[in-house]
Amino acid sequence: MHLAAHFPGVNNTTVWADPRSGSQIDFSSFEKLARTAERGKFDFFFLAEGLRLREHNGLIHDLDVVGRPESLTVLSALAAVTDRLGLAATVNATFNEPYELARRLATLDHLSAGRAAWNVVTSSDAFTGENFRRGGYLDRADRYTRAAEFVATARELWDSWTPAGPGSPYGTPRPFAHSGPQFEIEGEFTVPRPPQGHPVVIQAGDSDEGREFAASAADVIFSRHGTLEEGRAFYTDTKARLAKYGRQPADLKIMPGVTFVLGDSDAEAQERAVEIRRQQISPQNAMLALEQVWGRDLSAYDPDGPLPGIDPDPDSGLVQGRVRVADPLAVAARWRALSEAKGLSIRQTVIETTARQSFIGTPETVAGALDTFVQTDAADGFILVPHLTPGGLDDFVELVVPLLQERGAFRTEYEGETLRSHLGLPDPLRKG
Repeated sequence: MHLAAHFPGVNNTTVWADPRSGSQIDFSSFEKLARTAERGKFDFFFLAEGLRLREHNGLIHDLDVVGRPESLTVLSALAAVTDRLGLAATVNATFNEPYELARRLATLDHLSAGRAAWNVVTSSDAFTGENFRRGGYLDRADRYTRAAEFVATARELWDSWTPAGPGSPYGTPRPFAHSGPQFEIEGEFTVPRPPQGHPVVIQAGDSDEGREFAASAADVIFSRHGTLEEGRAFYTDTKARLAKYGRQPADLKIMPGVTFVLGDSDAEAQERAVEIRRQQISPQNAMLALEQVWGRDLSAYDPDGPLPGIDPDPDSGLVQGRVRVADPLAVAARWRALSEAKGLSIRQTVIETTARQSFIGTPETVAGALDTFVQTDAADGFILVPHLTPGGLDDFVELVVPLLQERGAFRTEYEGETLRSHLGLPDPLRKG
């Protein structure tokens, strides 16, 4: 299986109130988690991105993380203190340009000797776009159209240098020209072809258009699925889309984001998991999650009381900078049905409905469950999201990784130098 470490902090996964939680800004935090992941022989280290401070009812969302440094800068620094670990940055294809971003990613790939990865995300959010010159002009329907051409254009730039040869260890630049609906650029690229040919491309998205984009252009898909059955259905559907693009099933790795809780017994781990969820979903956070669905100021309601009897406002602008709930009326109906069936309060309902896929139990239980997902085609691996920063991965590396290695399910040493080699991905064909 493949394993990656997600540096947490841009959502309510992290338990910031825990005294063991550290900074989300100091380089020492990034270095600590990255070194732990490399000690565990993980494939890559993964950083998210936030382009605007999110707001709730006109105020900064004070339970959110602010001040996160820019990802590629952090990863460039991590390249100097790691040797084999892949370095993956989330960078938005809506609010960047191909030449600039291709140059930064190629630079990271050279600095790290072939360990760079790009998690391609999109946005049609005008609120976020106000931080950029063109604002939120991009129609939602065009976001994947732009992303697909963005990735293709970046690959043209990476391929624009000639192969290395006598007297030219990096090759030489050749003129490039790209003309398409989204971009029209020409010139010469300033950075030699990256050591990996192309940095690894990751895509996060579960919609039909997101799956299609991943099948056509991505090397890894960052998915989310709560059960073994859902994982298998997603795996089967996404892998089946590859053939139309001339690709093989092994060319795309499916790696859901997951959490884990360990204990000396399964019962102890379950108790810990319940307490962690209560820490993550405080009364205040529960009300903010409820208002995100309802789109209304619900401050008069008690988080330990029943759900509101009023319906959501689907056209609300109460929450800015967060992913919009696609069908708030349908979500509210599901939450009400669950709350009534189990007698749950607002906070209890939010805890139950927003739980991420988790592996809970002894190290042996968790290792076995992870292996089952991979062996039964529900995933190719996992992106682990610990609830503590930066030490939340320590127990997993110390206790679970050796069990996976004993099973023959995970490497005991890195076999190659580049992230592509860790993931078993083919070298990209040079075009042009």
